[in-house]
Amino acid sequence: MMNFDLPFIPERTKKERSSGLTMMMDKGLSLKEAEHFVESSADFTDFVKFGFGTALIAKELRRKVQLYRSAGLNPYFGGTLFEMFFVRNAFDRFRTFISESGLETVEVSDGSIRMEHSEKLECIRKLAKDFRVLSEVGSKVKGADIPNEVWVMNMKTELETGAWKVIAEARESGTIGIYKSDGSANQDLIDDIMKEISVDEVIWEAPNKAQQVMFIKLIGANVNLGNIAPGEVVALEALRCGMRGDTFFDYLPEKLQERKL
Repeated sequence: MMNFDLPFIPERTKKERSSGLTMMMDKGLSLKEAEHFVESSADFTDFVKFGFGTALIAKELRRKVQLYRSAGLNPYFGGTLFEMFFVRNAFDRFRTFISESGLETVEVSDGSIRMEHSEKLECIRKLAKDFRVLSEVGSKVKGADIPNEVWVMNMKTELETGAWKVIAEARESGTIGIYKSDGSANQDLIDDIMKEISVDEVIWEAPNKAQQVMFIKLIGANVNLGNIAPGEVVALEALRCGMRGDTFFDYLPEKLQERKL
């Protein structure tokens, strides 16, 4: 999607892809705003998450789903919505809502409720028969301490049970889960995950620029990143491709590095 063929730009994976994914978080875009987003950013976006439980109140929901899908995007409802149905013993009604909304992707999470892991696995197993499942690991509750080995074990078993990818929790604020309260990386946890789980199997929530830069430098241009604001998708693509100061020299050959300030 380059307007000019410049050398030393990293090769990006092509859609439909399984790595190098960008997930945009729609927290209440109007239909017109969604149309504008598709016009500017669809080429750089793979998934659109209707954040939290907004799908229950979003205007023109089905038209937005159709718009995103017609642009080659994969819309789905945030895991909090799944938890809202689950805690009300309405799992079957959740499946109905997903189907009637025209979705092919579903997120399963347990970040806000107490849920046995066996229950979560059973939900993944059932949903994977009919949908592409994204399974989020980590708590949304500040101070909830999940040992690193439990994070890794949960990711492994959820992938084995039928999840297409696992999402590493950070919330839209980027201050929990794989990050500390100040937004800096929980490096020990990230390292432990990467030792046991292929990076292509993980979507790392990275709402803040510094977090995006960290993962691009750690894993590369084709890292899977999520919870990206609509207005930041093109800017993220520029980061991936060495078109911003933070990653400017990352893909240049050594002979050009002497220009670095």
